[in-house]
Amino acid sequence: MITLCQMTKHVVMSQSVLLELEGPLKVCGDTHGQFRDVLRLFDLCGKPDTTNFLFLGDYVDRGKQSLEVICLLFGYKVKYPTTFFLLRGNHECQAITRIYGFFDECKRRFNVKLWRHFLDVFNCLPVAAVIENQIFCCHGGISPEFLKPEFGGLEDLKQRIRAIPRPTDVPEEGVVCDLLWADPLNPEMLDPDADELPPIFAETGFGPNERGVSYVFSPEIVDRFLSRFGLDLMVRAHQVVEDGYEFFANRSFVTIFSAPNYCGEFDNAGGIFCLSRNVTVKPNSNEEEIDLEGSFQILYPEKRKSTTAIRRGSSSAKNPAPQLSGIPKFHKYMDRHSPHPIRIPENQVHEIQREGRENDDCEGGASSSSSSNWSTFKSSEWTIPSDA
Repeated sequence: MITLCQMTKHVVMSQSVLLELEGPLKVCGDTHGQFRDVLRLFDLCGKPDTTNFLFLGDYVDRGKQSLEVICLLFGYKVKYPTTFFLLRGNHECQAITRIYGFFDECKRRFNVKLWRHFLDVFNCLPVAAVIENQIFCCHGGISPEFLKPEFGGLEDLKQRIRAIPRPTDVPEEGVVCDLLWADPLNPEMLDPDADELPPIFAETGFGPNERGVSYVFSPEIVDRFLSRFGLDLMVRAHQVVEDGYEFFANRSFVTIFSAPNYCGEFDNAGGIFCLSRNVTVKPNSNEEEIDLEGSFQILYPEKRKSTTAIRRGSSSAKNPAPQLSGIPKFHKYMDRHSPHPIRIPENQVHEIQREGRENDDCEGGASSSSSSNWSTFKSSEWTIPSDA
């Protein structure tokens, strides 16, 4: 495993801290040591020898088989360096792995030295990806730094992220911290009868994060970020959502979470964002036109079948359109540190109180989709199979 870590570090350091990718691509969220579900994910989506993957971080901690998960993903990264990509999550750092399981797993099964070799790789992982100059991907969210006047366009954003040094630990503030820790504003923080956001968001669009680190940001911040850099969509992970994915900010922002039945406590599904790429040549010219189409595959908790969520009326030879029903709305807030009702065993309260920074369990809700272009992707009516 030490050799695997050394090989993986060599590969990721040969690539940029900002990945620039093309479709087709499967984008996956948190896996958190749930090795059996990771194997099921590859059974559902295809193996890396035939399918391109981007994982958004949080591979270790929480689950019982973090070593199996991270070794499998590192092995794929070494074998398929140009088609298999791993971003860094907030759990890929020294402080968090000491508390939430990975350190203890390495120490119990092998030794502390092995844990340090994994940290060496974690400190070198890329922190963001841009797909076709249209989709921005990271583990957490948007940094206030990106909305400063000196950032005029997408190239400025790319240069700022490329300037992040490696290896580096996760700092307590700044661009790297926000890319790994920031969250969208929880709808339950809003007064349903109010016409405006809470006063704290009125000036900047950013507010304090209940995790105790980084920020939460409003839908207006998403709009400003995408507009400033000419992007169409932001894809991130970091929070458990009931149906494996959840839209925010008028469907221009989506959270992906790929660990079904998270920690054995939540009856959530896992989601995978599937991006296809269609290239056409414009009439009377040699210019290529790239059309990105997005859909979601759902990894249910075991003993439930997996399927692909499809937009109403769409069909193909591989994925005929099923009988569809209305979207079930789910807005139960599941933040481990909030005053809202939560589902958490008593024996875990003390663990949570030890680390105020940690919180990977947040709001739920779902829509599902597949689209021929991003404008309809954000505005059309979407439904999912009734057994989802």
